Order: sequence, then C-alpha cells, then structure tokens
Amino acid sequence: MQLLDGKKVSEDIKNEIAAEVAQMKAKGEKVPHLAAIIVGNDGASLTYVGSKVKSCERVGFESTLIKMPSTTSETELLKKIKELNENDDIDGFIVQLPLPKQIDTQKIIEAIDPSKDVDGFHPENFGKMALDMSTFIPATPFGILELLERYNVPTDGKHTVVIGRSHIVGRPMGILMGRKGFPGNSTVTVTHSHSKNINQITSQADIIISALGVPNFLKAEMVKDDVVVIDVGITRVEDETTEKGYRIVGDVDYENVSKKASYITPVPGGVGPMTIAMLLKNTLLAREQKRNK
Repeated sequence: MQLLDGKKVSEDIKNEIAAEVAQMKAKGEKVPHLAAIIVGNDGASLTYVGSKVKSCERVGFESTLIKMPSTTSETELLKKIKELNENDDIDGFIVQLPLPKQIDTQKIIEAIDPSKDVDGFHPENFGKMALDMSTFIPATPFGILELLERYNVPTDGKHTVVIGRSHIVGRPMGILMGRKGFPGNSTVTVTHSHSKNINQITSQADIIISALGVPNFLKAEMVKDDVVVIDVGITRVEDETTEKGYRIVGDVDYENVSKKASYITPVPGGVGPMTIAMLLKNTLLAREQKRNK
C-alpha cells in the first residue's frame, strides 16, 4: 500500500510556485494577489481561510482577507464582490462557503468575474471544464488529479466510483475522471443518497473517490483488493481522549480499508493540503492570463 501524501505533494507545489513568483519579482513583474471574503465566524471556515493567507505569504503572493459579519445581507456581499471584480490589483478571489442562510450561494457564485474565479465554481468555468477547455478547475478536484498524476496512479480504462454529487467535488470529479487524457479515460459511476446497492457498486471499483462527509462510511468489505482510495471527507468527531476534544475523521474506515488498498489518502494530510495548493496554482494562472492579455 502506498500513501498518497497530500502534505508532501502540496509542499512540492508551493515550492514550485514560490520559485515562479521569485522569477516574477526578479523581472519586476506584479506578483499574484489573492483575496478571500469570509462571512460570519464558522470555526472550520476561519481555520481554512487562515491557512490560505499563510500559504500566500509562503509563496510570495499578496493576499487580502475581508471579514464580514454573519448578519451581512446579500446586497452588501454583492457590492463587495463588484468592488473586487473591478479592482485591477486583485488577480483572483474566493467567497468562503458555506454562507449564512439569508444569502443565495448560487447568486454569489455567478456574480464573481469568471476570470477571477479561482475556485472554479462559476457556471462559465464549470462549463468550460465539462467541455475539456482550458479553465480554472475547482481546487479540490484539481488537487485530486494532481495527486493521481504525481504518484502515476493508472486511471486509463479503470472503473472509478465517485461517492457524492456535490458541485464542489463529486460532479466535477465524475466529469474529470471520464475526460480524455491522464488522469482520466476512466469509466465513471457517480453514486449518491438515492443509489441502490452501493456496496455492490463500490466492490467493483478500481478507484473510489468519496466526498460524502459521513465518518467511516466506506468499510473494508465494500472494496476489492488493490483499490485506489481518495478520501475527501473531513468531519470533526468528538473525542475526549484528545487535547482538542475532537479528532478529524474521513469518509473511509482507514485502518481496515488501507489493508486492501494499493493507494490511499490519509485524513488529515491527504486531499486537504492539496486544495490550498491548487487554489494558489489557479491564482498564478489568473495572473499569467491577465499578463498575456
């Protein structure tokens, strides 16, 4: 069994980006600038946005963090997005999800300028991705592709089962694993809460990508030998024996599934760090596109 070490690979990617940024600086070029808007004070979101800011510093990007109260109206948030769209200094920005109930998430995503949408959620970017055109790929799926590529995990002709159909991970993964090229050329099955005989489907899979958010959902008896397992799930589970009072658990019963897998991502330290690294990569891409214009 080989560990798909997202922590290590994300560090490699950050080093590569830092080297590119250093070259930009040496030529007197503008360095990439990433902004993030966070509405409210959801603990997990704050932690996540905090590590994005730190990662920007680490690679030499400029970064801006905009905190807005949980009482922010949709109109106020749309106004802030318009400001960032029009601010020429900002190359890419994200609006941290989830948003408070009074705000329509889809409306917010559609308000972001597609050329600055480094999360890759805008319908224009999503459509381009589905048509195999060059665009921003959502950071988590992009990170998974990068892991498969850097560890040279065979995907051609394999049966990939995606668990979950969210717009952020499940659906894009289904599209990307079925596209021409590497990683891709898989036969893809996307399963979800209405899928019947899920155990039967997963037991036939060569590659399983689970983005369900149900701790330890995927058990050893649900997979075949030598399966490749990508665990996108991340759930805080109460645990009095730990210092923090909780531990982070994935969708996969790691201890038992890892005994049968050929490759597997750990949680934490698998897909999570890759998401931030690919967000930086998208921001670098946004800057380069702007420069080439």
